[in-house]
Amino acid sequence: MDATTTNSFASFTELLKTRRSAMKFIPNVKISKQELEDIFSLVKFAPSAFNLQHAHYAVVTDPALKEKLYEAAYRQYKVLTSSAVIIVLGDMEAYHDIGPMNEGMLNLGIIDKFEFDKTVREVNELYESRGDVFKREEAIRNASLSAMQFMLIAKDKGWDTCPMIGYDPEEVCQVLGVSEQYVPVMMITLGKEDTSKQRPRGYRKPNGEFVTYYGE
Repeated sequence: MDATTTNSFASFTELLKTRRSAMKFIPNVKISKQELEDIFSLVKFAPSAFNLQHAHYAVVTDPALKEKLYEAAYRQYKVLTSSAVIIVLGDMEAYHDIGPMNEGMLNLGIIDKFEFDKTVREVNELYESRGDVFKREEAIRNASLSAMQFMLIAKDKGWDTCPMIGYDPEEVCQVLGVSEQYVPVMMITLGKEDTSKQRPRGYRKPNGEFVTYYGE
């Protein structure tokens, strides 16, 4: 392993250890649309089942809308002081995109028509046969993978985040006009953390408390 690879692993380890859920943000710090675009240009590489990319992000920087989300989040102050409020949504109908998602590979000759048709048929059959509960679970599962990647990338670019479940999902969807095909997965506040009263990191279980090995 060369020095560059070693340094990159060390940097990633440090990133993992320094990412915290920010409880308090420095007010009036703005994030540009270009900075957000830079983050999302990397978020898109998150894994998803069948490459369906279930995650959809609603990004709120408008003060009036943030005020409404603040009310929907039970008046948690970090919503108001954040630079942006991110609503992570999961697309319960993402499986319908399996054809368009694979057309490029078909056109490039990476897969043939038989494989393309088989993939489209099997993915549609899988989601439709398992029903609405499965579609919802898949939307949440895959959007959650994407959301974690979003928070790590944001931290790498100097922004702090806090994933939140303390909000009224129906009210949030109403405020933003979210279609019923999307399930709200989590709210993420983003900004520059005010560390003046940051507490030490909470207890983390040792491996033996959350890992079970089967085999040598």
